[in-house]
Amino acid sequence: MSPDFIREALRQVRYPGFSRDIISFGLVKDVKCEPGLVTVHIEIATRDEKIPQQIFQNCHAILDPLPDIGTVKIEIDVKDASAAAGGVGGTVGKSSIPGVKRIIAVASGKGGVGKSTVAANLAVALAATGAKVGLCDCDLYGPSVAQMFGVNERPMANEHDEIIPLEAHGLKLMSMGFLLEDRSPVIVRGPMATRYTQQFLRQVAWEDLDYLVLDLPPGTGDIQLTIVQTVTVDGVIIVTTPQEVALIDARKAVSMFAKVNVPITGLVENMAWFECDAGKKYYIFGQEGGVREAEHLNVPLLGQIPINVETRERGDSGSPIALAPPASNKVSAAFHEIAAKVRSKIPIG
Repeated sequence: MSPDFIREALRQVRYPGFSRDIISFGLVKDVKCEPGLVTVHIEIATRDEKIPQQIFQNCHAILDPLPDIGTVKIEIDVKDASAAAGGVGGTVGKSSIPGVKRIIAVASGKGGVGKSTVAANLAVALAATGAKVGLCDCDLYGPSVAQMFGVNERPMANEHDEIIPLEAHGLKLMSMGFLLEDRSPVIVRGPMATRYTQQFLRQVAWEDLDYLVLDLPPGTGDIQLTIVQTVTVDGVIIVTTPQEVALIDARKAVSMFAKVNVPITGLVENMAWFECDAGKKYYIFGQEGGVREAEHLNVPLLGQIPINVETRERGDSGSPIALAPPASNKVSAAFHEIAAKVRSKIPIG
C-alpha cells in the first residue's frame, strides 16, 4: 500500500456534478500510509455543505474495500469559497490576467444557439462604451472569431515570447483560427486542450484591457473547468434560444458555474423571434422561453436578440452587426443595451 496506489484509486471519485475526478482537480493535498492506517487530506473551496459530505462518502466507498488497507481516515478542509478565490480547486492558484481588469465569459449548455455571435457583438458593443476590450476565442474545436472579424493574419510574438493579439474594429483578438489553415481540423485531447487554453489566457500580451470577453465552447467540459480554475472570472453570460431543448442545457450551464462559484451575470435569449418586412413577429423557436427560464433560475434576463438575415451576413463578412448604428438597427440596439447592463453589473471601477 503506497500513496501513489491510493491516489490512483481516488481517481474513481468524481467531483459532484462533474465527470472529472478529485485527483485531476488537485483537491487531494496529501496521502500518508502507515501500518494499519491510511490518511487522506483533501482541501475544497465551496459554499455547498453537501459536496464535502458526498466526497467523504465516496472516498470511503472506494478505499474501505481495498485488501489490507486497515483504517481509512479522510480529512476534508473546507475553505471559504470567496477567500480561496472561488471555484472547484480554490487553492489551485487562480488570479487575474496581468493588464486585464475584468473577465467575462460567454457560455452555453449546447451548440447552435449563437453563443459566438453574442460574444463577438457583446465585445463590439462594450468597446463602443469607451472600454478597452479583448475577445479570446476559447472554442478550440470550432473557432469562429477569425471569420466573424474578417481577420486572416498569423499572430507574432514579442520579446517576452508572448503572443501579440491581432486587432480588428478596435478590439484585441485571439483565436485558434488564427493559427490554422482554413480547412485544418483541431484534433487535440483533453490535456492538450487544457494547455492551449492556458496559453491563450497566460501567454498572450493582452495588456491594458478593461474587459476580456471569453467565448467558451458549448457544454460543461474540460476547457470551461480549466478556465474557472486558472483565472478569476468576474461573471458569466449564458446564451440560449427559447425552445425547451436549449433551455435544458442552459440550466446545466448555470448549475455548473454556480457549483464553481462563478457569478451568473445573466441570460441572453438569442433568436427570440423573426420580424418580417410587414412588422409581424414569428416565434420560430418558441416564445419567451428565455424570459421564463431567467425567472425560474433567478438570474437577470439581459436581453432578447431577434434572428435576421443581416446578422448572419455581417458575421460571415467580418463586420459584426453591433457595428451598425443602434439608432437605426434593432439587433445592434439590443446588443448595445445588453452591453450597458453588463457594464453596470461588472464595472471597471
